[in-house]
Parts: sequence; C-alpha cells; structure tokens
Amino acid sequence: MIFAENLARSFGGHHVIRDVSFAIGDGERVGLVGPNGAGKSTLMRLIAGDDEPDEGAAGVRGGDFEFHRQEANLDESKTLVEEMWTAFPEARAIEVELDEVAMQIGSAEGDLDALIERQAQLYERFEALDGYRIDRRIGRVLDGLGFAIEDRTKLCGQFSGGWRMRVGLAKVLVHRPPNIMLDEPTNHLDVAARDWLALELSEYKGAVLLVTHDSEFHDVVVNRIIELRDGRVESYSGNHSDYLRQKAERISQQQRAAARQDREISKQTRFIERFGAKATKATAVKSREKQLARIERIEVQRDDREVGFQLRASGRTELDVLRVDHVAQTFGDQVVLIDVNLLVERGQKVVLLGPNGSGKSTLLKIIAGKQQPTQGVVQWSTRAHTGYYDQHQDEALLADRTMLDEVRTVAGDQPDIALRAILGRFLFRGDDVFKPISVLSGGERSRVALAKFLIQPSNVLLLDEPTNHLDAATRRKLVEALESYDGTIICASHDPAILERVATRVYQIEGGECRELEEYRREPDEKRKKARVE
Repeated sequence: MIFAENLARSFGGHHVIRDVSFAIGDGERVGLVGPNGAGKSTLMRLIAGDDEPDEGAAGVRGGDFEFHRQEANLDESKTLVEEMWTAFPEARAIEVELDEVAMQIGSAEGDLDALIERQAQLYERFEALDGYRIDRRIGRVLDGLGFAIEDRTKLCGQFSGGWRMRVGLAKVLVHRPPNIMLDEPTNHLDVAARDWLALELSEYKGAVLLVTHDSEFHDVVVNRIIELRDGRVESYSGNHSDYLRQKAERISQQQRAAARQDREISKQTRFIERFGAKATKATAVKSREKQLARIERIEVQRDDREVGFQLRASGRTELDVLRVDHVAQTFGDQVVLIDVNLLVERGQKVVLLGPNGSGKSTLLKIIAGKQQPTQGVVQWSTRAHTGYYDQHQDEALLADRTMLDEVRTVAGDQPDIALRAILGRFLFRGDDVFKPISVLSGGERSRVALAKFLIQPSNVLLLDEPTNHLDAATRRKLVEALESYDGTIICASHDPAILERVATRVYQIEGGECRELEEYRREPDEKRKKARVE
C-alpha cells in the first residue's frame, strides 16, 4: 500500500504540500494530476524516501516497491540483459552460487554430501523465486518496449537517452513489485510501446501511482485520480475523463453555493447599513454582525493559468532553406545513418519519425552543426537563422542560476522588464523569476528552457521532441504556435498532434535510411486553410 498521512513540505516558506493524506491499495491504479509546480514530483520523492517531510509520514507498507524516475540510473558497463537481472539480486546471487557449487562438486572439492544438500536448497529457493522464468519475463518486457533481439547484448552505455529511459522502465516492469510509482513513463515512447505499456499497467495487480501529462494514457490505465492543487489533494473515482466531469460538477456546485452565500451576505450587510444607527435595532444589528464574522467564505476553484506565446520568424529565407547531400554517420562499428538526402524549402514543416535510436536526433544534431557527419554535406541558405531545441534542453540549465539569469544569457541587449514579460507569458510572475533552477519542478524547468529557446531570433526551428515533459496546456499551446509559425520547421517527434496538425512533410528514419512518407505530404497553405475551416 502506498500512503501519505498528514504530510507537509515547504521550501523557503512556500508550502508545497499541506496536510495531505491518502492511501492506494492493491488493484488501485491512481493517476496523480495537478498544474506544473503543484508538487507532484515532491510528493513522489517523499513517498519514495528521496526527501524528508516537515510533518507527517509517507511511504509504502506491505511489500517492496519500485520508482521509475525521469532520470535513468544504469550501469553503462553492463549489457541490457545483465542490467535487467539486477532487478532480481537474490536470484542472480543464487545462480552465481550454483555455478560455484557445481564446480566444487565436479572437482570433488570439500564435503560432497554437504555440497549436494546445499545445491538442492539453492535449486528449491531459485524455484520459489520463479527464477527459471526470469529470462522469459525479461524477454517479454523488452519485446513490448520495442527492443530488438540484438539489443540484449548491447552495453547500456551504447543506448541513446530515450532508450536508456526505456531500460529503466523495463527494470521496474520485469521486477513486478507489489507497489510501483511511475513519473512520466510515456516520455520517449513511440505509439506501439506506449500502447503495450498501457495494457501492461491496466492488468497490473498491485498498487500503482502514475504521473503523466498524457490524459489518453490515463484514461486507459487508471481507475482513480488524485489531484494535487494548492498543497492539498482531492480524490476522484474513475479515469481521467471521469475526473474532468466530476471536477466540472464540483466547481459548478461551488459556484452555486458561493452565489447563494454572496446573496445572503449582501442581504445581511444591507440590513446592518440600514439599521446600524437605530437604537431600537442595535441588538439585531450586533447579532447579524456576529453572524457575518462567523461565515467561512466558500472558495471557488480558479481556472488553471495557461501559458501564452506566439512564434514569429525573424526575417525571410531563400526558397531552398536546407540541402542535405549523401550524409552518413557511424560511431565505431555502429552505423546510424546511410546516404541521407533531404531538401527543405521555405515554409515547410518537416517531421522526422522513427523508433528511438533510429538516428532522428543524430540527423538533427548534424543539421544544426552540433555534430560532424562521417561523410556528406549540409548546406544552409544564406539568410537562414536556426534555433535548436534539444530534447534534454532543460538539463542544460544551471542549478544555481535564477530563471531570469538563464533567460538573460541568450537575450542580447533586451532589458530585464522585457525578459520578465516573456517569463510572465510562461507563468513565471513577480518574484518567481528570482527562483533558482534547482527548486523548480521538471515541468517548470521545461517551460524555462522553452522560454529561453523562443526568445532567440530565428526563422528556422530545429526541434527534438519539444513536447516531452510539458503539461497538457503548454503542449497544446506549443502545437498551436508551431502550426501557425510563418517560418520553417524540422522536428523529431512522437507526438501525434505535431504529426497531424503541424507537419507538411514527414520522413521515416529507420535502418539508417531516410524516406519520405508521401501520404502525409501537404503544402503549407493547405495546412492553414484546413486550420481555418476546422
């Protein structure tokens, strides 16, 4: 059981969590939701024991648990299968001892009867741990998350960032503890792996606490929602769609109750104002004044604030913006790209598709000049001014800088008042801009990174998984901004909204090769007309 009891946690006088209590039992799959910065990651860390509460308690009762964090912690010297086996330390230790005992028996070393008895005990314990089926379990999970057979002997250090996150997720799933917590498990997953994970979790028998900005994933997986807002939690039965309906009805009830209360307060106030000076009504006036003082005002939940920004190209490029000729890339014996050719014209919005590790990020880095190809040429038009957004852009923020300091590093001679206005559009207002990066949540860091990227003048956007780690509202706003952007875009993404609403050209990167998917081809003007009709 995952639990929190009268939990409280504050940072610098700011109460992130206040008197939070809940319990999640076997068979409950709970989605934890709330605005960015509400404290979801803080709550998860408190439960996992990564942080200590100011008051109360949190943790897991009755069995072990696994916590999938947004940062993969892997032994880069181990192969993928060896890393999977670290989820079964006792079974692995028994395998090692069985090999040692077998060698001793084979060489007739020591007390043979004692060795045979020990061997029998080890076999019995290994059977109790379901050890003979561990390899099969590992294979099923790795297949489900999209790993190829040849990946199983690859060193963990050879995997790209997205695949490393999948390795960490796979370790949680093969272990199958009674309790699991998952922080943004769908980031870096393609559609097939995401659908497999949804089915896997929906059949999970233990307790699950899940944080994701993917409401459709929540709808398939969870049977309860806990909303964290203003430091407190509210529980809703059902999936994410059920939660939205119940929340809307609850707010509607609050609004009706608050309106009735306001009418009553106005009525009593008018009586006090009218008869306050009359001695004959003094007793009644004092009574009503006391009644008003005792009234606890009904608070109506306010709407979530949303980011607000637009993207405008800085200057116009030539017609042929980018030409990629016969580009190839290898790393040692690993071939990533083979003879890639690409022509991007002004106004086109190119989306690169393909499984993690297929070479999408590598191609973007080569195009952006962040990496030199093994062979081939990348040629930009003279008036092209590129902006490059890495999928790990938030990790490049310096922990001891304030968010204002971070934005200032790329702002040129823009005054602080302009920078604060920009940060305000990303929901950082007032003294928030002086918060150090170290205290921000993952979603808040992503918003700072996005603000820092968009503040730089450009007419070509190079984007690597730009919607990862963004909350639903910010993701929607970004997709809208990319859709209406009047410059050129080259974007690697798994996000179906970017594919459906933004793309005018789509290229599949797989097996090192790049080919256009003709069925997605649309002209920029067609996209704009379609958007106006819809």
